Amino acid sequence: ILPDFLNALDVLQRDYFAIWEGMWPTAIDWTSAVTGTHLSAALTTLSTSYSSLQSSKDNENLINRYFSQLIGSYFGQDAFALRQEAYDDMLWVVLGWLETIKFIDTHSALHYNSSSSVEEGGWYGIQYIPAFAHRARIFWDMASQGWDTLLCNGGMIWSPYLVPYKNAITNELFIAASISMYLYFPGDENTSPFGLPPHSVDGAQPGKPHDPKYLAAAIEAYKWLKGSNMTDAKGLFIDGFHVSAWSPERPKNSTRKMLCDDRNEMVYTYNQGVLLSGLRGLYEATGARSYLEDGHNLVQHVIRATGWDLWHNTPIELHERLGSGKWYGLGRSGIMEEACDAPGYCSQDGQTFKGIFFHHFTLFCARLPQYLVLPTVQFVEEDFEDDKRWHDASCLQYTAWIRHNAKAALMTRDEEGRFGMWWGAPKDVDIEGFEAEVELPQHAIDYRHLGIPSHWKTPRTHGRNARLEKGVTGSDATVIGWGDLNDRGRGRTVETQGGGVAVLRAAWEIT
Repeated sequence: ILPDFLNALDVLQRDYFAIWEGMWPTAIDWTSAVTGTHLSAALTTLSTSYSSLQSSKDNENLINRYFSQLIGSYFGQDAFALRQEAYDDMLWVVLGWLETIKFIDTHSALHYNSSSSVEEGGWYGIQYIPAFAHRARIFWDMASQGWDTLLCNGGMIWSPYLVPYKNAITNELFIAASISMYLYFPGDENTSPFGLPPHSVDGAQPGKPHDPKYLAAAIEAYKWLKGSNMTDAKGLFIDGFHVSAWSPERPKNSTRKMLCDDRNEMVYTYNQGVLLSGLRGLYEATGARSYLEDGHNLVQHVIRATGWDLWHNTPIELHERLGSGKWYGLGRSGIMEEACDAPGYCSQDGQTFKGIFFHHFTLFCARLPQYLVLPTVQFVEEDFEDDKRWHDASCLQYTAWIRHNAKAALMTRDEEGRFGMWWGAPKDVDIEGFEAEVELPQHAIDYRHLGIPSHWKTPRTHGRNARLEKGVTGSDATVIGWGDLNDRGRGRTVETQGGGVAVLRAAWEIT
């Protein structure tokens, strides 16, 4: 797996990253932030895998090569545009730079005197931590303005530019970003007015490490999400809720209760993934095993919804080579799939989703640390050791399914090593006449691939349509190819390559 992972990473940066621009030019703002997150996580894997690679000198050169590109992406990131986008877009930025800080900390501790400054022999990457931390804090501060108690008694709003929509991804991102800020944010002494002003009134630094406000935000957000009725009969997260009582004329003065009662039953893979790293972080911060239990329950629901039998470690239903298999809700034949994969209409957004799932799944199933970051001293060492054994054993049960997906993803590579979107695509078929079963839930609106419905927009935001729709519809480059189902629609992109990197990393890390 490791050689394939290294090759996938090389293709990601060789084919899709422009050094002179400091960005992945074919990505959009939020998918670029996710791609940077994949790169940071991959660097952590490289740093912890020295013994499996050829030489320490070559390894360090490879890490420095990719890290220098990551630094370039910090300056290439359109931070000003992102400030005016939806709250979920902002939170991808938070998670991305915290992931980079985690890599720097890991690499410094493993291979350098991590307690030293650069001048005293520490790794040179340490000097970038303040800049990355500042951006993470600024974007968390801005995104946190999306927390709203007027509607649905809590929860994050997706976008301030649309009819209020409380969706799974924005709330899961807020949980994951908040607990990551609590665990990994090193503090920020930069009072630059880039974004919202500091909340401090006593002259203290605008951000401090392990600030209880981040932990409190994550706990409250998960409590709300868990009680929001945002899962379906399969235990999967639907996309979100609108509020039927809301109207643009009197959004705050309606006599009707502002409840989340208009469900969008659409199910996407990334809505099942981001929460996993948040639950893992909540466990590390509190020691409450229930967070891990909720995470494993969700993972098992997801695996079942791909058509995989965990008990026997085999697909529930085997199919012929040319068949596409029965649709189980998130895939078929044990291979994860978006509903847009088989028809070939995935958008730029949707092409990012499976990679996001496997990134956060990998974070969830990483070995638990030697100690927890607890706000109190109430902690039983014996319980922690039991939790570690149980968690590791549970994650090992998933390895056959992960490898099954990694193998399927590898089969989609073209002659240049670029990954396709549909990992379970059958080979050698008549593309023009091809059809595969995909059954969307009743009352599902697939807006991530087919565009935002007009009734989700407010009159004041119709002028913003070009920006809101960017990267949404899956109709780009719809020329039908011959022989390869992954040539349809948008084809192979930086987003599909990121998905390949993420699933191969999961197969390497979770063993």
